Amino acid sequence: MDVLSVQAIQEAGLADWSELSTALHARYLVGSLAEGLEFAQAVAELSAGHDPEVRATSTFVDLKLVTPDAVDGDGDVRSSVTQLDVDLARDITGLAAARGLKADLTGIFLVELGLDTHDADEIGPFWAALLTGDTANYRNQLEVVDPTGRTPDLWFQKTTPHETPRQRFHLDLWMPIALAPARIEAAVAAGGKVTFDEYPSFTVLTDAQGNNACICTIQGR
Repeated sequence: MDVLSVQAIQEAGLADWSELSTALHARYLVGSLAEGLEFAQAVAELSAGHDPEVRATSTFVDLKLVTPDAVDGDGDVRSSVTQLDVDLARDITGLAAARGLKADLTGIFLVELGLDTHDADEIGPFWAALLTGDTANYRNQLEVVDPTGRTPDLWFQKTTPHETPRQRFHLDLWMPIALAPARIEAAVAAGGKVTFDEYPSFTVLTDAQGNNACICTIQGR
């Protein structure tokens, strides 16, 4: 399946879902663990082999949809959103509505770690071994991905060689487009400041001691 563009995903009208980084995410509120597990089972029966990642609790069910072998415009294979994910998201939305479950957009977010480096290949295998126990999880000279989802993804931001100390690690908080401004405002009100906002896809925030973090969305990507 071909990778869908950001515009195509936004035009799909998936009101319950948001694309964060490379996948579609949704959260539905439930009244008990039993109800959450029943909903998860219904989703599994609906998915017909294109299984979503599911986390069920006593108050919500989180869902993640992604195609691991999507093909981009250059012919490269990578994990991304395809029409298969959009169609399944639409079906899950209908399933949730039939059960009277409400979506909670405020509960959708994703934390990634970013690490500045001039040579990702030199350190990527180390971080894959440390975080996941397997150097094979260092992928595409770009990132470390834990297949179990227990650790945040770690991606490597290209930089020039430099002497330490300087901040090299930072957090990326992926959010729905509509919710990002309020989170930025809250961080500024709590003592931070905006130090870079020239692109719609991310805003750099800096705390009172000079540490940076980014609020990221798919807008403009």
